[in-house]
Amino acid sequence: MLSVVTFLPLLVCAVLPLLPRTLPDRAYVWVWIATAATDLALVIALWAGYDPRGGMQYEQRARWIPSAGVGYHVGVDGLSLPLVALTCLLFLAVAVHSLREKRRVRSYVCLFLFLQTVGVGLFVALDLILFFVFFDLSIVGMFFVIAGWGHGARARAAALKFFLYTFTGSLALLLGFIGLYLAADPHTFDIVDLTRVNPLAGRGPYAGLVLLAIGVGLAVKTPTVPFHTWLPPAHTDAPATGSAILAGVLLKMGTYGFVRIAMPLLPGSWRHYALVIVIVGAVSVVYGALVALAQTDFKRMIAYTSVNHMGYIVLAVGAAGTLAGTDARARSLAVTGAVTQMVSHGLITGALFLLAGVLHDRGRTYAMDAYSGLAAHTPRFAAVTAVAAFASLGIPGFSGFIAEFQILTGSLASQAVATAVAATGILITAALFLTALRRVFLGPPRLPGTLPTGGLRDLRATEALSTVPLLAVALVIGVAPRRLLDVIEPAGRTLAELVAR
Repeated sequence: MLSVVTFLPLLVCAVLPLLPRTLPDRAYVWVWIATAATDLALVIALWAGYDPRGGMQYEQRARWIPSAGVGYHVGVDGLSLPLVALTCLLFLAVAVHSLREKRRVRSYVCLFLFLQTVGVGLFVALDLILFFVFFDLSIVGMFFVIAGWGHGARARAAALKFFLYTFTGSLALLLGFIGLYLAADPHTFDIVDLTRVNPLAGRGPYAGLVLLAIGVGLAVKTPTVPFHTWLPPAHTDAPATGSAILAGVLLKMGTYGFVRIAMPLLPGSWRHYALVIVIVGAVSVVYGALVALAQTDFKRMIAYTSVNHMGYIVLAVGAAGTLAGTDARARSLAVTGAVTQMVSHGLITGALFLLAGVLHDRGRTYAMDAYSGLAAHTPRFAAVTAVAAFASLGIPGFSGFIAEFQILTGSLASQAVATAVAATGILITAALFLTALRRVFLGPPRLPGTLPTGGLRDLRATEALSTVPLLAVALVIGVAPRRLLDVIEPAGRTLAELVAR
């Protein structure tokens, strides 16, 4: 069933060009919605049958390139199953949001179906080359989304910058994978086998160079400071749906790579350089929040908050590699918080980017100073955006609070100074979202005729159906997180033990 979940969207993508060209645009989107809903239903079935105590499950192996030690090996555990579910839910939300898309709809739908297969495929991949293939294909798919459906004349330049940065990072990642392959005896790219044999144990500088290559490749994708400069233009100039997938799924490919590959396959080097990783995470948290606070562009502001939120994840996984001054429980809590943050950020920031698209649809600009008093004209839109903003800043009752509380608690024992510095990011994030809400929704109402579109309309049904469910899931996790944590925590404990071995 796992392979069906992975490749069903790609199969539908292959069939779409065979359909009559006379079909209305909405028909293609409805096919996408049906496909995404089916995929999500299958993932729910996988979740229902998953045993959190059973380790890697739903595994499937097949020979692919046996002479090079490459195989088709997929499976899920508590680190990957939540991200597979997040991916399917986000693509369904984006599909619903796309019902009003008018430009080259068949190509648009095919690209997103392709990206859905790529996203799910990466999170279930248990072979380094299979992981790399999906990692690289995500770059290609998102390049065409930004270049083909982005805003204005800068979209192609933003797409090119995104491609060059992330593709260069993927080359570093491939070098690291080859380094792991050459160190294994027998040679293999299988992640499960490499985790078991720990081929670079005691290899000193060589292991450090392999971790550097893998770390840089993943840091570019995450992105962390100083590899983040491709992110703001990519988000600002991408369509809202592309930004939601870029933030909710593609950025997680970097952070997921840390917990699936870098930490378990290079535990000794991870422990040795844990402090460097912690510093990078703390700097990303504060820098991302401060730069977001200075933005006047609503969508660009949300883009920089992604650097901030991804920084918390990097801080947590770095702290999980610190043995001195901590214990196994704290390290496990940090890892659990990191994975929970991946899920939470995908839900909340995905919704925020879709809401940013609603704002652009009404006024044809993301500049916050172009709006004032929108709450008087669009109360539903204002209410949903306010809920998303408060959820993003980590207010209790939403998933962000659960994730950040775990991260800060798990990191505090070993990295008190860095954790205290990172905690200031919460205050800055609160300031930036409150400022944005004041600029756009409060103040003297601006007459509809003064906006570029000449009028305002409140949240449409499709816009509400694409954003409210994401926030509802974030609320459920925030109020009753046990169902999610029961899946993540055993895998988090196992990873913490692997790093400490």
